[in-house]
Amino acid sequence: MEEFRTDGHADVLGAIVGHERPVVIRGLAKHWPIVSAAAESDLAFASKLAAFDNGTVVDALLMKPEEEGVIGYSADFDAFNFSHDRISVSFGLKQLLHFSQRENPPGLAMQSAPIAACLPGFLEEHTIPFLDRNIQPRIWIGNQVTTPAHFDEFHNIACVVGGARRFTLFAPDQISNLYIGPLDFAPTGAAISIARLDRPDDPRFPRLKLALEQALVADLQPGDAIYIPPMWWHHVTSLGKVNALVNYWWKPGLGSGHVPQTLLGCLLHCILGFKSLPPAERDAWRGLLDHYVFNDEDPAAHIPPTRRGMLGPLDAERVTQLRETIRRYL
Repeated sequence: MEEFRTDGHADVLGAIVGHERPVVIRGLAKHWPIVSAAAESDLAFASKLAAFDNGTVVDALLMKPEEEGVIGYSADFDAFNFSHDRISVSFGLKQLLHFSQRENPPGLAMQSAPIAACLPGFLEEHTIPFLDRNIQPRIWIGNQVTTPAHFDEFHNIACVVGGARRFTLFAPDQISNLYIGPLDFAPTGAAISIARLDRPDDPRFPRLKLALEQALVADLQPGDAIYIPPMWWHHVTSLGKVNALVNYWWKPGLGSGHVPQTLLGCLLHCILGFKSLPPAERDAWRGLLDHYVFNDEDPAAHIPPTRRGMLGPLDAERVTQLRETIRRYL
């Protein structure tokens, strides 16, 4: 996997975004105080982080030891293999320190917590200068937990700030080799692979080996980061007994301080609308989508600019009009 080294202050966006490939960014957050605390000890790390806690509860997953820390489903797929709770960051850190003394502890993960909401002072001394200040980072804290391969629709920079993590990444075209679970019943919101990467010989998933042949793997230490382009599948294994990651999601040009709306609803609507059609009609709609959406050529080049309507540049006014039109159709 391509690597980029920085002192944490240089503008590296031009070197990583737009290349459509993941990039490891060594040392991006090495100057952060929380990284220095993590280098000292798990206790120092937990104490430093807990000092920012304002008591706001965050989402947490708890797995029995026999699940081996792998987030997923029950054996019959009727439920998930964890219990869900809402806890404060400080309480979760205490639990992690307690679990770290056990030989075979439960898996615990505090997931996707908005830092501004639960650790507000953290942002004053932990920043990435070249990212828009309106991009709101999230923190992920846990022990030796694995999140199976999944994708995000957004650009993502993820910084390891405690412990170590192994990222295994797959290009979007590997979807058929990853055996993705239900779209509408996913453990953490995003559909995940149900094939375990550490069991490549599982006869239920014969194409997994094809995906593994194309996989990119990176081990990140505290202070290291990784850029993950939109739609790339990433499998994340936390290797430390106490670890944490801070990530930033964004879509360029939206000028928004929150994660923009997901396109998953569009995918689900396409399944509803097209999946049951006869083959000839599906082919016809595939042609329309290719022509108007996925073709790089301008499908409205022959229409006078003043009459291109929704096929013209999508400025704020036209986006509003298009959304209203979609609502009427639905």
